[in-house]
Amino acid sequence: MLYQLQTLSGNTEAVIDDNCGISKFYAIANTLCSELKVNFINRSDNAESVDWNFRYKEGTLTLHYNIFNGISIYPDRSMLNGNGLVLEVAEFLEKRIF
Repeated sequence: MLYQLQTLSGNTEAVIDDNCGISKFYAIANTLCSELKVNFINRSDNAESVDWNFRYKEGTLTLHYNIFNGISIYPDRSMLNGNGLVLEVAEFLEKRIF
């Protein structure tokens, strides 16, 4: 499943799966590390949400998990042209089986 949402800041949020568990989040994170060679630079975990920031090409993106909304990717708020990177990573993930 892949669909796009428009955020309040005008950026695109790509929803990877809106009905999954945390194990799929970890599988996606591992795939990003092993196949796209990203490094997570900042991790924020709490009871309901997980946000892991990573550098991809010239931008910073966030891999997000929420127990109610599933997994999504969105760009850093300060990025002006992050939507293309979000869609590139989302389309890469859409071709993988988790």
